[in-house]
Amino acid sequence: MWYFAWLLGLPLAAIFAVMNAMWLELKEDETMLNRIPVTPQPPGRADRPRPCPLP
Repeated sequence: MWYFAWLLGLPLAAIFAVMNAMWLELKEDETMLNRIPVTPQPPGRADRPRPCPLP
């Protein structure tokens, strides 16, 4: 019966490890975004549409 614990425990541990790594990456990205200074755009420039680049 010990093999049932292994059969259920190993995938659960792997899922936990992957979710933990994803969470840590998300927190690292959030920290990096908070460090980048936001520069305000000049007035009247943000509402103008950007030209479409030619292929």
